[in-house]
This record gives sequence, structure tokens and C-alpha cells, in this order.
Amino acid sequence: MGGRIGLASVLVVVLGVGVARAEPLRIRAAWVAPISDWFSIWLDKKDLAVHYGKSYVLESVHYNGTPPMITAMANDELEIAMLAFSTFPIAVVNAGMDDLRVIADEFQDGVEGYYSDEFMVLKDGPIKKVEDLKGKIVATNAAGSGVDVAMKAMLHKHGLEQNRDYTEIEAPFPTMLPMLAEKKADLISGVLPFSLDPELKKIAAPLFTSRDAIGVTQFIMFTARKPFIDKNRAALVDCLEDSLRILRWYMDPKNHDELQQIAGRLVKAPPERFGWVFTKADEYRDPNMLPNLHALQRNVDLTHELGFVRASFDVKAHADLSLIEEAARRLK
Repeated sequence: MGGRIGLASVLVVVLGVGVARAEPLRIRAAWVAPISDWFSIWLDKKDLAVHYGKSYVLESVHYNGTPPMITAMANDELEIAMLAFSTFPIAVVNAGMDDLRVIADEFQDGVEGYYSDEFMVLKDGPIKKVEDLKGKIVATNAAGSGVDVAMKAMLHKHGLEQNRDYTEIEAPFPTMLPMLAEKKADLISGVLPFSLDPELKKIAAPLFTSRDAIGVTQFIMFTARKPFIDKNRAALVDCLEDSLRILRWYMDPKNHDELQQIAGRLVKAPPERFGWVFTKADEYRDPNMLPNLHALQRNVDLTHELGFVRASFDVKAHADLSLIEEAARRLK
């Protein structure tokens, strides 16, 4: 009897050590533009994340655009890539990531009554219509990004093609204002929060929007690779549940003052500049984080038509919404 008790004690100790050594899953998640991109402000309200530090920990990683995230995913440097409607098919078709899955909504552009990305020119400059960009320089954040595809689609509609009719240069979003002011670019890409900079508003006006160019887009979405999902499903659902909880806190009007303080601190600007955040003056966000797969299919087809990818594909076959649906059920 005593031997059995001793053996049981040893097992308890061994199992206890095993539990103690278990580490929360590390999830590296990407973002591009501060505030408007979800993971730039997620950690500011991690106190609401009931599973954080238990089943998973989150690290937010900054990129200048969504295209570099494809390389990061391929090299196992990123677990959740916030890919655009344009870079998602590039990853699946061109980079051969057939195991990539859309798992949740980040934000949608072109939804009626909400903000749409702006493409801006000098108010007192020579560009009054899209055709005036022939022979000019246009600035994008990254070739192949959602912003870039929307811009190229609009120019294509008006008979202008890259290299033949205009020159494209790449620049981070924070540098767009000085590039336009110093006439290093004739058209710049404006996204939140940079497009609302009072200094930019003084000198620039929108020539067209993303909505004008391509309509409704599933602009940015959570994506992860199927082997990672299969291996870590429980922790990933926990992370999405916490993300929903934080999103709903940010979307609640009674928390808007604190949200503005967070935004101001993040970009080192007066909080009163951020009255638009998580309102109808912002991009549209689904309150259950469900992506618009119908819009995404049209968006993927467009990238093929414009020559960014060799072929289109069935978006639904590359989506797994069961995780975000399970996360949402927990919060009902």
C-alpha cells in the first residue's frame, strides 16, 4: 500500500512539473497603420482579455504594408497576418500558400455611410481629374497592397498603366504628407489616421476614393495557416474571443473618451483629433468580426483581372469562420 502511495506522489510531482512548464501559445500578429489597424491598439486593453497570459500571449508586429507579411508567414515569423484583399490571393496563388485561411474580419472599405481610403492631390495643383496623372508620379505604401490595387484599378479604368503612363514610388504612410507638399509625388495614398491630419487637409483634396475605384472590399482580414489552426485551435479561439471582447469595448460609445486618449498617446497627437475612431467616420468593422466573403470573392477576381495573380479561386475554400463563430457564441 505504501509503495502505491509513493508512486502516486511521484506521478503528481512529475505531472505538476509538466503543467508548470507548459507555456502559453505565442501569437505574433501584424499591423500597418496605427489605430485603424486592430493589433496596434489591442494590447492597450489586454486587461479585458480573460485568456491572455493563460492559453496564449500576443505580440503585435509592425509592417509598412501587407506584402512583407507574406514572406514573414512563409518563414514562420508571424502567426496571424492581417492581409489585404490583394495580398491574400498573392499569398495563396503566387506564393503557393494553399493552406492559408481567412479566419476573421479586420475592416471593410466602401461600405455605405463609412469612411473609404482617399487618394489625394494638391488643392492648387494641376491634377483635377484622373487623366491628368499621365506622366506623373503616384505614391503607394507597398506594391500589391490593398491601397495600391485600388489606386491602380482606378487609373486602369481611365486608360493609365504603370510604367507606360505614370511612375509609382513606395513610401510609408507617415511620409505621404511631406512627399505631396514637396511635390515629390503628384498623388498620394491617404488612409486613417494620416488622411485626417490637419496639415494635410490644408493643402490636399481627394481625387477619388477606394470606394470609387472598386466598391466594397473586405479590405483587411485575419489570416492564419491551416497547420497552425489545427494544432492550436483552442488557444486561437480564446484569442479571438478576447479580440471580440476588446473590439466591442472600443465600439461602445461610452468608452469613446478613453479610446481617444489611447489613440492620442499612440501617435503622439492631441486626443481630440480622434473623434472618428470606431464611429461611422471610420472604416466599417463587423461587430462579430465576420468577414464579407462575397465581397472578397469579387476582390480576388479583380486582382486576377488586373494581372496581380495568375488565377482566381474559390474564397470559401480558403476560409475557416468556425473559430470566430465559436468565439462569438461564448459572448452571447
